[in-house]
Amino acid sequence: MTISGWMESLLAHEYDLGLRALLRHLYAVAAPVPLRDLYDAVWRTVSPLYVLDDLSADRVGHLRTAGDHDVQRILKALASLGALHLTSDSAELTAAGRTGTARMRGEPEPGDAVLRILVELADVDVPRVWRRLLVPARIRLDRLHSVIQEAMGRHDCHLHAFTIDGVQYGHPDGELGFRDEGTASLGALLKPGAHFVYLYDFGDSWEHLITVEQFQTAEAGGPHPRCVDGAGACPPEDCGGAPGYSDLKVPLADPAHEEHHAMLEWLGLRSATEFPPDRFAPDEANARLLSLTAP
Repeated sequence: MTISGWMESLLAHEYDLGLRALLRHLYAVAAPVPLRDLYDAVWRTVSPLYVLDDLSADRVGHLRTAGDHDVQRILKALASLGALHLTSDSAELTAAGRTGTARMRGEPEPGDAVLRILVELADVDVPRVWRRLLVPARIRLDRLHSVIQEAMGRHDCHLHAFTIDGVQYGHPDGELGFRDEGTASLGALLKPGAHFVYLYDFGDSWEHLITVEQFQTAEAGGPHPRCVDGAGACPPEDCGGAPGYSDLKVPLADPAHEEHHAMLEWLGLRSATEFPPDRFAPDEANARLLSLTAP
């Protein structure tokens, strides 16, 4: 998208997107957030929507300054409504602001039903790849798909489907015959101890076995969805499913293997140490989950 006007702010066109990015960044930290971090978060969210490469450095600088001024106006308005504490160099959501932001994000209210689910990648056992998640019981299956993608660290570039009690749910498509995943909520379909399957990429056939471990109640201040435990790195996209991933790990682990450098190049890595199969960082998974837009 192109822009016009020397001092025009990108937020003039992307107010809703910018506001959500601002609140998301404030919500992620239960402490004062430097204003500069908030300006940067909004800029990183809205600027990729525009073609800025052909603009001069001065023009881009003016756009950033205009955007920062608009963020300041938003922060002052939120402060006047009692949604945040604002100082000359930081901002922090008040209790009321956190509650309002949680509602905007579709977070469950304290006392609402929450499901603890175990998501485990089938046929991958050295190491096992699994995530334990807390999700609202009312979460729709299309939303759960996005949650699993982010928790696993995938890129959502293939088809998917859920199979629950013999019924397949997915993106509504007359040819595939799926039930509309956007109209089905997880809690309404399942009980504690239930099992179901999430299939991602019909070519590689990444089958995820999902168990509903427990029904809980939401507590104040706990973001949902949330990853509470896990292990194992997400296998690369398009590597041939579980058998291909097993074959891929052999040359990666052996610098003397004849395909070692070819596999590094295919993965875009400089060293195999950049992809340890047993690596999992809960903080990174939760940062991705927190960045999900409201349902």
